[in-house]
Amino acid sequence: MLVSGACRTKVRSLVSLRDRRLSTSQPDPPGKTHHPSPETPGPFGQPPVGQPRWRPKKDPSDCSVLLFPGQGSQFVGMGRGLLKYPNVKEMFTVAQKILGYDLLSLCTEGPEEELRKTVHCQPAVFVTSLAAVERLNHVNPKAIETCVAAAGFSVGEFAALVFSGAMDYAEALYAVKVRAEAMQKASELVPSGMLSVVGRPQAQYKHACLQAKEHCKSLGMEDAVCSVANYLFPDGRVIAGHQKALDFLQQNSRRLEFMRTKPLPVSGAFHTELMQSATEPLRDVLRQVEIRRPEINVYSNVDGKRYMNESHVRRQLVKQLVSPVKWEQTLHEIFERTQGRKFPHTYELGPGKQLGATLQKCNRKAFTNYSHVEVTTHED
Repeated sequence: MLVSGACRTKVRSLVSLRDRRLSTSQPDPPGKTHHPSPETPGPFGQPPVGQPRWRPKKDPSDCSVLLFPGQGSQFVGMGRGLLKYPNVKEMFTVAQKILGYDLLSLCTEGPEEELRKTVHCQPAVFVTSLAAVERLNHVNPKAIETCVAAAGFSVGEFAALVFSGAMDYAEALYAVKVRAEAMQKASELVPSGMLSVVGRPQAQYKHACLQAKEHCKSLGMEDAVCSVANYLFPDGRVIAGHQKALDFLQQNSRRLEFMRTKPLPVSGAFHTELMQSATEPLRDVLRQVEIRRPEINVYSNVDGKRYMNESHVRRQLVKQLVSPVKWEQTLHEIFERTQGRKFPHTYELGPGKQLGATLQKCNRKAFTNYSHVEVTTHED
């Protein structure tokens, strides 16, 4: 069995409490697709499935959008301020059973070098982000009830899908575990990494990557990988690939019109073709878990567009491993609106405030309604 029945029952009960309502019905027989009826209540206090979210006369300022961070946002101490909220301890208990180690201790006490490892930090960020939902639901339940859209950065997309009712917590965590292990294994095959770049308006990122690959070829490296892995904000990119290609970019940053370059503390070239070997393990586990159509808008990193159905979710989550995260495009898709139309309240749930920083650079007006849900302190 993919996830033990005890874990599945436990987690389904804890995420079904409060105003957030996930389905507590028995799973459909094999081969039968789950189609919620129009009367089925949406998750987390949403209107019934099938009812429109952005009603023409509804004030957008009365709605909310939730953003979930990804790998790199983690830090020792995260989660410490969430333990008093309903179900958070149970979430970490279930995580320990699924992962086989004490995730809560790793999040709150470290050591940092262990938390930073891909196999640990992806589950850590996923669980901490959903624990932050518990806090938001406690201090501001309206933000949960009026949520119309969610998006997550890389592994954060799994948290967004759980929030939307598309995946169950335990099964999604198991998929994140498999994903993290496969990405860790892929990153160990060749020396590779990721480089954060802020360029001048005239910087040509794809041409810079081409030059870096030509440099590697001159060193005898055939088929070197170097490509944009994250589109963060205007003139903000993360480039990933073979280490020698990234070294070339840093050494030639001025000529390439890069104002700042900074290596990221990750173990591999995520969201490039160097992650190809990780796709099959993730594809396999996603075939085994139950996935439903999201009951609110959830946006894919691959193209910034909304997920349409279960098969779309499965395809895009696998494709995401070897495709750039189009976060800037996603934010434009979520917050684009006609002149004079108000913006929703936006909450970042999880460690760090990096998504808020990118929102500020992409859309200052939307950022005026941004809040971060704290994961370390106890004060409400």
